Amino acid sequence: MYEISVCAAFEAAHFIRGYDGKCARLHGHNWTVEALVRGKELDRLGMLIDFKILKSELNKVLDDFDHQFLNELETFAQENPTAENLARKIFERLATSKIFGGSTKLHAVKVHESPNSCVTYSLDE
Repeated sequence: MYEISVCAAFEAAHFIRGYDGKCARLHGHNWTVEALVRGKELDRLGMLIDFKILKSELNKVLDDFDHQFLNELETFAQENPTAENLARKIFERLATSKIFGGSTKLHAVKVHESPNSCVTYSLDE
């Protein structure tokens, strides 16, 4: 099994509705997102997936969140824009990309809201 990952970043603001603490107030993060891909088969060049292509697909997903007030986005109309929910949303969108196929699949998305705090979302296996 091979694993590769790429990282990308975006900036956005949010607050957590119903939270008892500082995060209930509007604040922003420099979010860092890592996409982890797994697979068993390499292409004719000896690559699982081209890093450049994977990063481009990840950036397409992140463009929808970059410099946004996450609470105002339709995607978070029914739930808080927590790091956990954001990781799941990014995973679900990225997983539909046509770059995946055969044994090559998106395994996990890790979202860092700070250098010391992150969450990982993956499907149950």
